Amino acid sequence: MKIGLAYDLKSSAASDPGDPDDAAEELDSPETVDALASEMKRLGHEPVYLGGGNGFLDNIRTSSVDFVFNIAEGKGVYRSREAQVPCVLEMLGIPYSGSDPLTLGLCLDKSWAKRVVQTAGVATPAYCLVSGPDDLAGAGALSYPVIVKPAFEGSSKGIRLTSRVDRKEQLPQAVNAVIGPYQQPALVEEFIPGREVTVGIVGNNPPRIIAVMEVVPRNGAGGEFMYTLEVKRDWRSQVFYRCPPDLPGECVARIEQAALTVFQALQCRDMARIDFRIDGLNRPFFLEANPLPGLSPVPSDLPIMAGLAGWTYSQLIESILHAALLRCRMLEVGERHAHHALV
Repeated sequence: MKIGLAYDLKSSAASDPGDPDDAAEELDSPETVDALASEMKRLGHEPVYLGGGNGFLDNIRTSSVDFVFNIAEGKGVYRSREAQVPCVLEMLGIPYSGSDPLTLGLCLDKSWAKRVVQTAGVATPAYCLVSGPDDLAGAGALSYPVIVKPAFEGSSKGIRLTSRVDRKEQLPQAVNAVIGPYQQPALVEEFIPGREVTVGIVGNNPPRIIAVMEVVPRNGAGGEFMYTLEVKRDWRSQVFYRCPPDLPGECVARIEQAALTVFQALQCRDMARIDFRIDGLNRPFFLEANPLPGLSPVPSDLPIMAGLAGWTYSQLIESILHAALLRCRMLEVGERHAHHALV
């Protein structure tokens, strides 16, 4: 089977002098794309490099791929940018891995995702959406400290150590630091002292939890720890990962159930990573869902937790591809192609 790889590279991102220094943070490296291509070859498929943006549009019309393994983040600052490649693929009738355009757009818009998740019965920290420095009325009911972050970003873009606001009078400055550089509203969210936990999920009917992983600070910050961009960029010295987390079994079970509820409520497909804060009473609070999680073999959380749970990188990628092909009813075709390629 010819499997196209859709992706956006950091090196291809256009930058302006006014862009924040993390503008390309969520984009991928050639090493990640090559690792995925290697896995496709190992499984007997022919990988086709499609790229992203205009290059993707040119390549997808001429490549005659059977299926697309999609990790493209999209272009611009639009809340629907992660849906760009899947929209094109659906228009062309080409099956692909991962969630559909509606889910990708919904999950990137953190406030809308929270509304859906709350409706499904999963708790999330109290929050409000702020569109400008004069739009702070909704923040009046929040308890401090709060976290101020971009409303439509991933990979911790815009989430720094300075994103925590301890006093109400500091809020306008923190909001301006998001709205200007990131050209989008700010999400103001109550800070939950406690543990940072993320859950990896693969599959569909039913989805399968890979692992629950706790992000543990090395600096002794305890419940005040924030998994910020500074920490992620220096993760080897800043944190270690504990899988399973140092939590009571019944708490881990609640986290797993909450993650599955979120996955299904947001109608994620094939894979996702769900982030939570766990408070002092061991209650999980939903932070955000990433239906397009990073798949770098080294620094990405999903491969890290899979490794800690005893999976190889090859097993992880094969499981995601298997789930997507099965959902698209292409598994038999894919196995036949793989068999012929290996004989």
